[in-house]
This record gives sequence, C-alpha cells and structure tokens, in this order.
Amino acid sequence: MAQSSYSTSLLDISGLKQLIKPRVAIVYTEWNEEIVTAQRKGAQRIALQTEAVITHEIAVPGSIELPFACKHLIEHTEEKNGPQAIIAFGAVIRGGTPHFDYVCKAVTEGIMHLNVHHNIPVIFGVLTLENEKQAWERLGGAFGHKGEEAMITALKMIRLRQTPL
Repeated sequence: MAQSSYSTSLLDISGLKQLIKPRVAIVYTEWNEEIVTAQRKGAQRIALQTEAVITHEIAVPGSIELPFACKHLIEHTEEKNGPQAIIAFGAVIRGGTPHFDYVCKAVTEGIMHLNVHHNIPVIFGVLTLENEKQAWERLGGAFGHKGEEAMITALKMIRLRQTPL
C-alpha cells in the first residue's frame, strides 16, 4: 500500500501560501458519517493553514450522489465567487454483495467525467475500503490523512489552473 510519506512533495504546502484566498467546496456523504467527518476536519485544518476559503459544504446521502451534487455546484455557482476546486468526500466499505464494486466504479467514473468535461477540478476523496479499520489507517494512521491530502491536492490544482502553460 502506498504511503504519502514516500512522496514528501505531495504534502508540501509551502508553495500554496502564495495563493490568495483560494476557494474550495466540499461535497460529502452522510453515509459513514464518522469517517467522512474526519476527512472534512483534515481538509479544514489545511484550509486554515493556507488561508483557503471553504465556499460550500454540501451533504448528499451516499457516494453515488457525489457526482450529481458536484455537477450541480459547478453549474449553479458564479466563477467569480464560486469554488475554484471541489473535493468529493465519502467512504465505501465492502460488504457481502457486489454493491461495493458498482458504487466504487460509478462514483469514480462520475468524478472522472466531471474533470474531463468541466473547468473546475473535482478531487476524488472517496475512500474505498475493505473494512473500517482501513479508514482510520488513512485518517491519521500509517497511511497519512486523506482529508488533508485532498485539500492539498485541491489547492495544487487551483495553482495549476493559475499557472500559464
């Protein structure tokens, strides 16, 4: 399993402090609430450190609904004051049926579709897990904090959009 500590540049926020009040929205699931709340708190910590503004926090019932809510946000916010990036947070834990596979595939493809067809990056912050223990390993345990990493990724994508090619 890849650990973020193996890629120290991934966690470097020093170059992000030059961004002026970057705007990020968070769309999150109500399902697996404790895990998703930890993801959101991690993102909020990085937002405070970088003076990023969280423009929206929108709850949806489950991961399948994340792409629709992100698309709705993209289509109904003004570019001037709306988010410059969106983070989609959720946690899908494998059960005893193939439902896990269908949900993971659908949400992954839905978020990828948004990234290809819209001009606002949507960060994939959906944890796909075998069990709940794996979630906590990814929320401050051996595998870093995926909520913090998602906010760092959002800010780096905002910086990319602002950089002339």
